[in-house]
Amino acid sequence: MSTFTIFLALIVVVAFLLIVVIMVQNPKGGGLSSSFGGGGTQQLGGVKKTTDFLDKSTWYLATFLLILILASNVAINRGDSTIESKALDLDATTTQPLPTTTTAPDAATIKDSVN
Repeated sequence: MSTFTIFLALIVVVAFLLIVVIMVQNPKGGGLSSSFGGGGTQQLGGVKKTTDFLDKSTWYLATFLLILILASNVAINRGDSTIESKALDLDATTTQPLPTTTTAPDAATIKDSVN
């Protein structure tokens, strides 16, 4: 298993967690924070603490995702070639076949084939 594959798996997991954390939040004060107690006096952890946890976890996961994406660029296997494009390779000579020219039939040939 290559390093890039490990980075790719971590990126997928962190992206999924980030989606879940964002979907749980509700900008109107609902979401997970309202389901813990429903606005009553008995609140599990408090609405403010739940919102702070979700907000901080969103920022941490987003930062971690960005770091993983940037670090995965280093882990990409680029091979032995230092030239990325054949257009930049000055030593490479490419030969392309010359276009074949066909002669158009004369009008007399076309009249004979129609008749």
